[in-house]
Amino acid sequence: MSNQEYEGPEPEDNQDKPDSPFFADLERGELHSERLSRKESPSPAQLCSPADVPVTALDGKLANYFTALDSNIEKLQKGTQQLIEKINENRKKDHTVMSNFRDSLLLKVSSLAEKLEEMMFLIYDRHNKQMQDKLQELSEIMERVSQIQTELKQVCHTVEAAYKDLCLQPEV
Repeated sequence: MSNQEYEGPEPEDNQDKPDSPFFADLERGELHSERLSRKESPSPAQLCSPADVPVTALDGKLANYFTALDSNIEKLQKGTQQLIEKINENRKKDHTVMSNFRDSLLLKVSSLAEKLEEMMFLIYDRHNKQMQDKLQELSEIMERVSQIQTELKQVCHTVEAAYKDLCLQPEV
């Protein structure tokens, strides 16, 4: 704050005159500004304002520190990006491996399914022959049963006729 902005009570002339001979050489303005500087200390933001601070060796060290920090951050970012790219490449490789595995597995499963189907057809064919042979035997047996049934009917008719003849004959 400047002297004009100071809003404290105005010092009176008798207060500004020092009693000590040490202060005799000081002018009135110097004493007044000294009082103001004691009462009004600048804020930390005012102390560190970039416009007021001259470039010093400390600033050079800070600049070097921030340059090194930026460099480290950039290296970390590049390293992270490389890791991400490597992960993505590995994922692509894994996807390719899995696709190839799936294709290979599909070929093997298809081949096994075809072999199973062929074996089923062979089994069906063998069973069909066996069933045809059994059906042929059954047909022959049924034909014989039919013939025997016809013969049995004839025997039954003959027995019935013989029984009727026996029953109709007078007793002697």
